[in-house]
Amino acid sequence: MADGDNTYGGSHVVNPSGGLLSKGHPLGATGLAQCYEIVNQVRGTADKRQVPDIKNALAHNTGLGGATVVTLFRAFR
Repeated sequence: MADGDNTYGGSHVVNPSGGLLSKGHPLGATGLAQCYEIVNQVRGTADKRQVPDIKNALAHNTGLGGATVVTLFRAFR
């Protein structure tokens, strides 16, 4: 989004951990890295990467052969 709405302070923050490419995009571990980051976000334990007042989060991962997994998370506080 050109208006910056998809970064810190915006309404839809994307990849606060730097995304999978920042981790070397290891096969098999990419989905786990996404889930780990989101669990920390919804628990409020993501330190400097924390998105304020997060309520819902989505992880989307496409792997070999086009296999796709979409996982939704919701914060219960």
